[in-house]
Amino acid sequence: MENAVMESRDAARTDFIYCYGALTEVLKCGAAHLDTEHKVLVLIIPGNPGVVGFYRTFIQSLYTIFGCQYPVWAVSHAGHCMPPASMDMVEDDSSTAELDTFGLNGQIEHKLAFLRKHVPKKTSLILVGHSIGCYIILEIMRRDPNLKILKGVMLFPTIERMALTPQGKAITPVLCHLRYVAYLSIFLISLLPERVKSSLVKLVLGRVGSLDPAVVRATVGLLSGDSAANAVYMGGQEMRKVLERDNMTIKKNLEKLIFYYGATDHWCPVQYYHEIKKDFPTGDFRLCENGFRHAFVLDAGKEVAEMIAEWIETDLNI
Repeated sequence: MENAVMESRDAARTDFIYCYGALTEVLKCGAAHLDTEHKVLVLIIPGNPGVVGFYRTFIQSLYTIFGCQYPVWAVSHAGHCMPPASMDMVEDDSSTAELDTFGLNGQIEHKLAFLRKHVPKKTSLILVGHSIGCYIILEIMRRDPNLKILKGVMLFPTIERMALTPQGKAITPVLCHLRYVAYLSIFLISLLPERVKSSLVKLVLGRVGSLDPAVVRATVGLLSGDSAANAVYMGGQEMRKVLERDNMTIKKNLEKLIFYYGATDHWCPVQYYHEIKKDFPTGDFRLCENGFRHAFVLDAGKEVAEMIAEWIETDLNI
């Protein structure tokens, strides 16, 4: 079975497809499929874990703000979703292993494959990246400069020296040296009943005052199979491979890019904001004044959507 569709209880539609050999979840507001009449697509490239359910409120808010005129989609990372009953996590085990689909390079090629197969060449793109999604956007720009990208919005961008950040220093030993211990923990949690997992998630995220209910559902799904293990594997590669900032690609695309840094972000410190702003004095670099956390989808999906809609409405000709 090539593709499966799940209707949600709200305006978003969820499609499950195979892309670059792995199961992929696409959350869509607006058009279910694109043709030449669709001049613009707003596409969300998530952080890690790349679970599109985390971004449900965010993309629905963007779609509504744009007057339901433009499709807004979010594409999961390969293997960062819970397979429906009719599908397996991979299409072919051998090809997925050969391509290293769940690794960082594989995830970049996965997004390029998705764009080539599911987005018409004449459709212009507004790419919105979150965290490692920003690094992926820069790689998309570098590897396929012919794509019609109008704008790249980089939210809390982890595009350099990840392992040297405060959060990177804390988590790198687990991701790179204790990965199999993490896998065992994930496996044991996956065996728990759904209601127990839901209670655990609510307990862990209990400090978030206005927690988005969609995040709880998405996190429970993440803990129900191989998705979390795939996220850990990808995270380990991020620590090893996201090193120096890609200044060449940034310079070539500077007029298309908007960078938004957190004021207290342990994944991309304010130091990184000041350094990139100094290196590219004509670029559009913004420092958060709203208190948004790196994982903004936990409680501020709507607010961040309202903010960036103002930035890109000119590109949409609204």
